[in-house]
Amino acid sequence: MMIKMKSVVAGVALSVIALASSAGEFNESNGVAIKGYDPVAFFKERKPVRGKDDLRFEYKGSTFVFANTENRAAFAANPDKYAPQYGGYCAFGTARGYKADIDPATFTVIDGRLYLNYNTQIQREWTAESGKFIRQADERWPTVSKTDKVFR
Repeated sequence: MMIKMKSVVAGVALSVIALASSAGEFNESNGVAIKGYDPVAFFKERKPVRGKDDLRFEYKGSTFVFANTENRAAFAANPDKYAPQYGGYCAFGTARGYKADIDPATFTVIDGRLYLNYNTQIQREWTAESGKFIRQADERWPTVSKTDKVFR
């Protein structure tokens, strides 16, 4: 009986590890990147727009959802153009050397790139010196991207 129980526990643990390791390169919530918002809408509509569950596209192991088929097609044709920087984690947090979650309402598009932030206060700080923070985040992202710890 004890051996069977250990096998069941080991099997469950392996399943949990497999699920955790199957996550893609982007910050995901409930199985989708950008908390279910359409990445193309940030560029076209200049606001966060919820994606539809039936309009999905897989990119770098992560699932993105879209408000309409046109946005999904635009993303599929050039995902690097629309995907958020720093894996969809807070750009300011990345500049400071850590991963932080995001609020999709706090975003900026700078030089054709999508940057997301943790909240409105952080977004104000980010916007005030975005050039400096982008340089810092670009430098730190290779190290920050390897950590599993996320400030929520």
